[in-house]
Amino acid sequence: MCGNRSWVNVHSILTAVSSKPVGPGKTHQFSALDHALGSHSLHAVFYYERNPFKAFDLDPLRECLSEVLSFYHPITGRLTRGENGNWVVKCNDAGVRILRAKVSVTVDEWLRSADGVRERDLTVWEDMPEDPSGWSPFRIQVNEFEGGGVALGISCSHMHADPTTLTILFKSWTEGHRGQPVAHPPSFSRPLHARTTPTTTANHKPASPYYATKSKPKTSPIMAAATFKFSNSTIDQCLAEIHESFSDATPFDFLAALFWTRIASLKGQKHNDHHQHFLSICTDFRRRLQDPQLPYGYFGNALHFSALSVNEEDMEFSRLGCLAGLIHRHVSGLKDEEILSAIDWLESQKGEGGKYESPCRMYGPELTCVSMEHTIINGDPPLMYSAIFDGDNKPVHVTYHVGNAEGEGLIMVMPSPEGGLARTVTVTLPEKELINLREDQAILRLEPVMLLNGGL
Repeated sequence: MCGNRSWVNVHSILTAVSSKPVGPGKTHQFSALDHALGSHSLHAVFYYERNPFKAFDLDPLRECLSEVLSFYHPITGRLTRGENGNWVVKCNDAGVRILRAKVSVTVDEWLRSADGVRERDLTVWEDMPEDPSGWSPFRIQVNEFEGGGVALGISCSHMHADPTTLTILFKSWTEGHRGQPVAHPPSFSRPLHARTTPTTTANHKPASPYYATKSKPKTSPIMAAATFKFSNSTIDQCLAEIHESFSDATPFDFLAALFWTRIASLKGQKHNDHHQHFLSICTDFRRRLQDPQLPYGYFGNALHFSALSVNEEDMEFSRLGCLAGLIHRHVSGLKDEEILSAIDWLESQKGEGGKYESPCRMYGPELTCVSMEHTIINGDPPLMYSAIFDGDNKPVHVTYHVGNAEGEGLIMVMPSPEGGLARTVTVTLPEKELINLREDQAILRLEPVMLLNGGL
């Protein structure tokens, strides 16, 4: 299993359409936040050790998908320009592309020996063309491994959806396959427009200076990705070790602090004259906002990017508990006003005629850390690991990637199939830095299971 030959062979392309045609003239509007994320793509891969489809027959798969798509007309539509020049979806039932592929290794061999570059082959990575009128923004790739395993890769323009939307769409598909009602039906309301009377006080700093920095392009070196899987017992012990410094730390607080310190150490640079280090923290604000409160099924982007800065002393590994406390207070202290003011600012960037500015590079330029803690609801299995097609055949691993992420790197802290405190961390960094991170002793002492790390 060496060399540059692809292990994935795409051999056919199909189309799935909605079982219930949409009425004529229906369109789907994007919010300012959706437009801001338009330069990125989003990719998720759900791995199953057993094939959930009988004899790999795609007919039942497509039938239940078509039923689910009848609730998601923007997914089967095509992009066009509205009167003001902004993108809209023309809901014309053009359908979702489904690619079928064969993988020349088993699921276990893949997770053990492939890397983040090879994993790209399990989903479609394709930038939006100049004329997207015939382009399918959502694509599903069904990958059949040797030995019966399956990986289902789903990709889309980030303008259409965020990780939660993509996860709930996929989970709804599995619920339809089992004949179960959709737990989180899609909501297409558009409450995320600018307020007519934004609140401005000394306690609420405007989001514009921070968001404006994301519009500045930055050339990135070749990036690579690797995944670290931490057990429930390991995280429990780590939280106990920092209890004296900060007793309320969550797994996200600890892991964000750990990887931030280790990456800062291997980069070996000061970020400005004041020796400040910056981390952009991405959180989902569904069910976080009080007014308007968004359901989990809210279709689109409900992400807030906020900057945390600390001095050189706080970045010392010996102060990991203190840094975890700073991260915790930053995330838990996010107020409605800060989130809504960011939306106000994005809306205010419209040009003549109401056309939005060009998309930002929201994942960058500073190191960005994404929290998926909100996918754990009331102690139930995380949303992504509740995507069960049949019996107890739940995903053994789920990966998310963001296309066109630039700058210093991306950390995604996600729940693990083990449940409890266990977490999975996917890190995207410049290739040389990632090689050094894999050898970092502070991380290795926690004995993480390395997934998709081959070839680095």
